[in-house]
Amino acid sequence: METKDELLTQAEKMSDKLSEWRRTLHQYPELSFQEYRTADFIAGVLETIDGLVVERGVGLETSVIATLGTGRAPVIALRADIDALPIDEANTCDYRSKTLGVMHACGHDAHAAILLGAASLLAERFRSQRWNGTVKFVFQPAEEMIDDKAMSGSPYLLEAGAYEGVEQAIALHMCPWLPVGAVQLHDGISMANVDVFRGTIKGTGGHGAYPELGSDPTWMLGLILQALHGIVPRKISALEPAVVSIGQIHAGTASNIIPDAVQVEGTVRSYSATTRELLETEIHDAFALAKQLGGDYSFHYQRGEPALVNDRYVNGQITTAIQKTAPAIKFTHRPFGMGGEDFGYVTQRLPGAMFFLGCALGDGLDRDLHTPQFDIDERCLPLGAAILANVAIDFIASSYEEGEEQHGT
Repeated sequence: METKDELLTQAEKMSDKLSEWRRTLHQYPELSFQEYRTADFIAGVLETIDGLVVERGVGLETSVIATLGTGRAPVIALRADIDALPIDEANTCDYRSKTLGVMHACGHDAHAAILLGAASLLAERFRSQRWNGTVKFVFQPAEEMIDDKAMSGSPYLLEAGAYEGVEQAIALHMCPWLPVGAVQLHDGISMANVDVFRGTIKGTGGHGAYPELGSDPTWMLGLILQALHGIVPRKISALEPAVVSIGQIHAGTASNIIPDAVQVEGTVRSYSATTRELLETEIHDAFALAKQLGGDYSFHYQRGEPALVNDRYVNGQITTAIQKTAPAIKFTHRPFGMGGEDFGYVTQRLPGAMFFLGCALGDGLDRDLHTPQFDIDERCLPLGAAILANVAIDFIASSYEEGEEQHGT
């Protein structure tokens, strides 16, 4: 009979604690840049774990970073995001959100609980079997939103040195389309560049009874929308992932007044840098049609988080750790979709990867990410904690062995 992984066994003994941590975080969600109670709770748990050095406020007030080990290389970072979304929870469970209009609908409560579990497992291992190396546990705020500087959490932490000296970074994400006991991995570009645009179509406006006396931006809007929606099918290769979606259109104050302007906002998703450049140019050109239609326009394009690029070698290490933790686990190998993930800033700077961990409840309800019904099967929590712990242990062990070989020891 195959011996069960020791760390998974330990993690499963912590199942009640992991669920308690996750449910506490779930009940008290906080939006990006506002995670004060969340940070207090996380820091409070970390400070009870012997051997961790806990630091707060690196890059952002609500960040929490714990360090375990010798402080020397090799250094690996395990990252979890901690913010929630402006969604009113529809679930009726006893741990539903107590904050009206705010909900952990993307699993960040589970990510944080899993990383707390990994920290506990690794600290216990370090106390009994000291190693030469360092693990950083990065609890990152503000993954979901940007501030007035167009910055989310990752770039703030990077600029502040949170990943200084780190040789490899790992993150996981809840995966509600796969059951517990399954994971999704992909090498290379796995999530999208995320950009937004805002265009204003300008006319003269006028009396609704006399449209011939002025220029009507709502008429121009129809042609410009056709141009915008035609970019992906007619300007981008069908083999290249790309999305242009309109999210907001605002115009007018009364039924008998032709407005003098129409505002249009939308989101743009892409995988490659070349496609990202082309989309920006084409969207700008679509709004420029207003000049040919007798009007004018203004245009603003804001680049957001970069595409998530998973390092092939790091994915190989994650795969090995997963198979070690749970040999029967099922793998799906495909990109994660056109969603965004600000962990992409980290993988721009150093080798890293994110994997998606199956968490579907299997109750027949659509509990997708960013929906009011989102929830998870909490059996994924100990599995995730053990996988992250095994990744860290294997990375440090393999780095140490490689160092010995290079120095002939």
